[in-house]
Amino acid sequence: MLLGFDALGESLVQWLHMPIPGPVLGMLLLWAALSLNIIRVEWVQQTSEKMLSILGLLFVPTGAGIVLYLQSGQILLMLLVVVTLVLLLASWVMAQTVGKSHE
Repeated sequence: MLLGFDALGESLVQWLHMPIPGPVLGMLLLWAALSLNIIRVEWVQQTSEKMLSILGLLFVPTGAGIVLYLQSGQILLMLLVVVTLVLLLASWVMAQTVGKSHE
């Protein structure tokens, strides 16, 4: 289901020549479908929880690419670690909040 919304967003961006990344549009469409009760949270909950559990790993290739590209070494690496930790904390708080609201 998640990949379907991602593909739908990507297709719409290509077809309509929109200046927004396809996955962002797909996520907005998913949010709208969840808000309007077109799809149920239970249909995406298990996959979403698994993706949140590995969220930190998804930042590693991006971070490594940035460090290699900019050649700014220690300062950039420190910034990357801090930003990653902040994003992980924010994701954890969001997951806890959403989890409590569905119990």
